[in-house]
Amino acid sequence: MSDRHPAARGAGVGPRRPASAGQGPEAPPGRPRGEAARRPRPAPRSPLYLLPNLITLSSVFCGFDSVRLSASARSDDDFQRAALLILFAMLSDTLDGRVARMTRTQSAFGLQLDSLADLVSFGVAPSVLAYQWSLHRLGLAGVLGGFVFTACGAIRLARFNVLATRDAARSAAPPRYIVGLPVTGAAGILVAIVMTHRTAAGQPGDAGAAPAVLATTLLLSLLMVSTVRFRSFKDLRLDARTALLAALALGSSALISARWAPGFVIVWLISAYVLLGVVESLWRLPARRRRAPGDPAAPLDACRRGETPL
Repeated sequence: MSDRHPAARGAGVGPRRPASAGQGPEAPPGRPRGEAARRPRPAPRSPLYLLPNLITLSSVFCGFDSVRLSASARSDDDFQRAALLILFAMLSDTLDGRVARMTRTQSAFGLQLDSLADLVSFGVAPSVLAYQWSLHRLGLAGVLGGFVFTACGAIRLARFNVLATRDAARSAAPPRYIVGLPVTGAAGILVAIVMTHRTAAGQPGDAGAAPAVLATTLLLSLLMVSTVRFRSFKDLRLDARTALLAALALGSSALISARWAPGFVIVWLISAYVLLGVVESLWRLPARRRRAPGDPAAPLDACRRGETPL
């Protein structure tokens, strides 16, 4: 089909002259020609894209203020406020993803910003809190313990970004399992230890608790960069099994809150989540060892189970 203007066909006016390269004589003056004429204009970006990013930045502010309070703490009340700010950061971290999905404003920029916010709020802030509260009594070992937690948190978030980008490119469904302990869960345990220690009639980060805090910090760091698969709970449905799980969690939490203190509920729930992931990984370990390393069915089986293979 000719690319000339329809009015010029069959007009019978003079001989047909060839058009110069890249320019047709029939195109109106002042209008883009060729590929530029067919290129659509980009749609204006919705202001709703700012909403989840602002929530993410509020998480960064909570992490920053927690670091400020921990670094200048003079009493146990300061440490309690610093720990509470990290809990507020967790709330913001939960909200920004939900708001992005509800408003359909997910973006690669939001994914990267969320990971950087998590590094500040759940990688750096808990490390500074644990160090200023207790680990400083151990000298260089305490410094290294706090650094290892931050470094493993950064590695965990970088691996998560790689897997999330790959799954998005494959248009895969949300996996049932995630590789490594989430950085929010690791930070939550450290925060819960700080918040419940005073309730257990201990002094703020006393010397007797420092070795246990260091061991817990190193264990959490190891779990973050491990290949242990933890449930994402994205496949939960409103059925009898989910109702039983919720009733068990609520009942045990109420019992622990009445017996000791509400702060111990956080320790119980996160510890139970970690224990569930470790037990499930140990349960599947014999089956994985029996499978040949080069078995081509391994990735397929992992996808059928809803796992995210490395």
